Amino acid sequence: MARRLLYNARIVNEGKCFCGYVGMADEIIEVVAEGQPSESVVSSYDEREDLEGALLLPGVIDDQVHFREPGLTHKADIASESKAAVAGGVTSYMDMPNTMPQTVTIAELEAKNTRASEVSWANYGFFIGATNNNIDELRAIDYSNTPGIKLFLGASTGNMLVDDEQTLDDIFSLEGIIAIHSEDEKIIRDNMAKHKEAYGDNIPVSCHPAIRSEESCYVSTKRAVERALKHGTRLHVFHLSTAKELEFFTTQPLREKKITAEVCVHHLWFSDEDYQRLGTRIKWNPAIKTAADRKALQEAVNSGKVDVVATDHAPHLLTEKQGDCSKAASGGPMVQHSLIVMLELAAKGVFSIEKVVETMSHNPAILYGINKRGYIREGYYADLVVVKPAKWTVSQDNVLTKCGWSPLEGEEFSNQVAMTIVNGNVVYKDGEHQPFVAGKRMTYDQR
Repeated sequence: MARRLLYNARIVNEGKCFCGYVGMADEIIEVVAEGQPSESVVSSYDEREDLEGALLLPGVIDDQVHFREPGLTHKADIASESKAAVAGGVTSYMDMPNTMPQTVTIAELEAKNTRASEVSWANYGFFIGATNNNIDELRAIDYSNTPGIKLFLGASTGNMLVDDEQTLDDIFSLEGIIAIHSEDEKIIRDNMAKHKEAYGDNIPVSCHPAIRSEESCYVSTKRAVERALKHGTRLHVFHLSTAKELEFFTTQPLREKKITAEVCVHHLWFSDEDYQRLGTRIKWNPAIKTAADRKALQEAVNSGKVDVVATDHAPHLLTEKQGDCSKAASGGPMVQHSLIVMLELAAKGVFSIEKVVETMSHNPAILYGINKRGYIREGYYADLVVVKPAKWTVSQDNVLTKCGWSPLEGEEFSNQVAMTIVNGNVVYKDGEHQPFVAGKRMTYDQR
């Protein structure tokens, strides 16, 4: 049995920050305590590390990534992106179904789990996707083995835009979590047509938030919330981007909510003022909107209206990000830098570190009913991240995602991930990945 002790740590967990130590036996945390360990405790561990006051946090659980496997592996794959994830303190992730083939059957879902068991550096879960014609598959799902159903209500890959009203009612009547991409397709099409008429084939990227507009998000989310209330659905709205949508969410305790929300790091960091500087590198769906929207979303994280902070990590090659607003691919890589960005916002006074841990680790575990993860607790899996103060700048040389770039290049940060532990195994330390140990498939109790 491998036994490891981390001490002299500044532990942030369950709303508290305290100096203490954590002891692990194989993959499980066996002790969490304040103060200094006694000599007898220290001597009982084979490996001991003095963290010298560094932050010790529960590993980040990212509930929305696109690791592009199968079928789109020229720009990313499970191995490359999970390797980037652990370098950023992300110990668990939930991957989206718009791959090739799409993850819209139980067989395809199991194929992705099998692949991840072979190559994933982090723990993993995979959403099954909804279509207009796979309701039988969705009814047959064992929801202890998947975080939920991903439903696209805006334009998406292939036939994954669900627009049949009866099918939507059927999906919203299912027992699992329905997680949605919420934009109204008709509004987007109409807005695009107007911009095509005005600009031809050279629509500036700064028009993106006018095409994928506040209205398109609001109308779609309103309709989804009304349907969820009608059917008693566990509804989770991915990547909120507007202040206006916040009216649909409450600040009641997460365990009491049936309708929840996520915001992505890029919507908390960038605003539409950054399009001039960064162009299509910050073209996402939903679009990055105004500074006022960003501020409202930050405030909603603090108030508890928004429950989870994630990335929507969506790598594309830079060649695929070229062209005008109608042609450049939407999405960008963020999984390596999400925790560091949030800690930078905490350093600026936007969030507390306790709130960062709550929304990136605790709340995903609560929302999805993830078993024994998301906290530094005795009896839980040892998924941990050590963060130390260090000035460094994001550059192409230190970006690890397979697509090879980041919208954060040139940004200086004041904290750096020093060590990441997944299931008790040190997988990343002092800028280097350690010998590969595969992560585990997450399981869920969503009752």
